[in-house]
Amino acid sequence: MSSRSKTCPRQRLSFYEHVVASWIPDRDASILVVGGGKNDRDVLAGLSFRKVVISNLDERMVGNEDEFAPFQWAYQNAENLSYKAGEFDYVVVHAALHHCASPHRALLEMYRVARRAAIVIESRDSRLMSLLVKFRFTDVYEPTAVYYNDCKFGGVNNTDIPNFVYRWTEHEIEKTIASYAPHAKHRIHYRYASDIPHLTSVQKKRGLRGMVLAVAAPAYKLFAWLFPKQQNLFAWKIEKPTLPEDLMDWISLASDGSMKFNKAWGDQRYVAKPPDW
Repeated sequence: MSSRSKTCPRQRLSFYEHVVASWIPDRDASILVVGGGKNDRDVLAGLSFRKVVISNLDERMVGNEDEFAPFQWAYQNAENLSYKAGEFDYVVVHAALHHCASPHRALLEMYRVARRAAIVIESRDSRLMSLLVKFRFTDVYEPTAVYYNDCKFGGVNNTDIPNFVYRWTEHEIEKTIASYAPHAKHRIHYRYASDIPHLTSVQKKRGLRGMVLAVAAPAYKLFAWLFPKQQNLFAWKIEKPTLPEDLMDWISLASDGSMKFNKAWGDQRYVAKPPDW
């Protein structure tokens, strides 16, 4: 994603700050940001993190790496990171997975490269969001991201093709990680918040829909308090399992770190198969 295509309301950035500050207590932890930009730089620098690499697919940054000072910048595809497994303590993404051609693949790459946890801030696929999409109060695709990037960048994989806005559910996240790493139990934490609808210049151009969003904002605050999971800001932290403590019961860990099925566990539970089985 382009480092120049993200403009975020204050509520979203405050949520980002709160999530990162509480979920990464060690300010000396090494952090990789995927699909990152200047908002990521400002948030992490403001929280006094020191060991940060901000990566994206923005070729315009080549030769302009100092824009991310005091941090490093790297040209990286979130769906195919060049780093080895566990190279960073944390891998973070903020509002960029939905710019990937395969958001699930990018999530799994984040999980692979993280040593302690992968942290994501995206949108939740809630019932309320489905209604907003149905009645066109929010975007299904993001042509504006391309339009405001010279009609050349900001779309899927930072191309000029507007991306689909992929939204997530808790169950989907859990299934994705369980499929990729079925050898261990995982602890996944969730947080929710609201980016209250407001009249941006884009919403004003939408006329009646923009006005409805503005009028409905006070009622939405009460609704969000009653039904927190229906809010439009969604964060999750996937903790990397500790081995051997978090191994599934049917997996054993060898001294060289390799894993295999625990036959002794199976012998205690299953009848030996017949010769012609």
